Amino acid sequence: MTDDIWILGIHMTKFGKHPDKDVLDLAVEAAQGALADGGVTMKEMQVLAWGNLLGRTIGQHLLQQIGQTGIPVYNVSNACSTGATALRQTIMAIKAGEADYGLAVGVEKLAGAGLLAGGSRNDDGTTWTPEGRFGAVAPLDGRVGTETMPGVFAQIGMEYGHRYGGTSFELFARISEKNHSHSTLNPLAAYSKKMSLEEIMGDVMIAYPNTRAMCSANCDGAAAAVVVSDAKLKTLSLEQQRRAVKVSASVLTTDPWAESCQVLPDIHTVTRNAVGQAYEAAGLGPEDLSLVELHDCFATAELVHYDNLQLCEPGGAVDLFNSGATWRDGRMPVNVSGGLESKGHPVAATGIANIWEICHHLRGEAGPRQIAGARVGLAHVIGLGSSCAVHILEKSAA
Repeated sequence: MTDDIWILGIHMTKFGKHPDKDVLDLAVEAAQGALADGGVTMKEMQVLAWGNLLGRTIGQHLLQQIGQTGIPVYNVSNACSTGATALRQTIMAIKAGEADYGLAVGVEKLAGAGLLAGGSRNDDGTTWTPEGRFGAVAPLDGRVGTETMPGVFAQIGMEYGHRYGGTSFELFARISEKNHSHSTLNPLAAYSKKMSLEEIMGDVMIAYPNTRAMCSANCDGAAAAVVVSDAKLKTLSLEQQRRAVKVSASVLTTDPWAESCQVLPDIHTVTRNAVGQAYEAAGLGPEDLSLVELHDCFATAELVHYDNLQLCEPGGAVDLFNSGATWRDGRMPVNVSGGLESKGHPVAATGIANIWEICHHLRGEAGPRQIAGARVGLAHVIGLGSSCAVHILEKSAA
């Protein structure tokens, strides 16, 4: 089994609205960009993992555009963790010794889709009738809770405040203010606009306490990464070795057994289990992190994940944020890219895009938003269902 795995090349498209491009156009741009960034070609790739959630395009279609070479293709769909899962699939193929090079791609067309719901919607009538395997529980939206993403994460934020105290509408808006401010330094973000606290709090209310400005921006975009084995990397140029980023941990978890409930999403346990395994695999802890890109699908989600990722003591997320630690110039910068609220959230691309951001800081290539001396970064993404992917990345010593 191969030991160290490295990200050799990585690329993301401009996130936003691309009416003149389809899923394949975006994927080709990301894939070719990642290959060029790594100084390799499609000829060297020995495995492809394709991530796309809402379209019908498959990885074989991408190969028809960039090089149909007979390699195995894994088509991945895993909610918001789709891209990160595709990357991990490529990593595991190399770890198993089946390949020295692999390519992972995540792509989505979501501009104009609106806020994503948790599942299909049926017409509401005066009488509810169970239907299908999950009919007894899933379509009760609005009666015993909600399965829409804005509603779920609104409840999660409110529950955290009820348990530990210190939260408020303004506090969550300040988290969004931070991310919109960070986005002004990211030229590939869907929205690079600074927003005042008053603008954020005065925006359209989606699901209290999240206004529209505090919700992830569903948009078009793609991201891709080229992964290489340690043995193969050592045969490449010194410049390629210098820019390579070590994958110190790649973890994917799902919900564990819970006696109390098998229906309501538990983003806390699935994330805590993933990050615990990742810290152990990497031999690192939260105190070693230079920056974090976490899944802030809503401002409420960012707050609770401070706790879930062990960036603070249990119940200490409010104090951590109020200390200024998670701003770009703080001791634990979070979502320097602008996060999903500003950078955008083309679902299947997000997992790799989060890693793209960290790779640029570890390489010293992040431009005006560069975190000085960055050596270790953590990328986190969740998909309700539920799944959680955590990657810990380290700067090359070359």
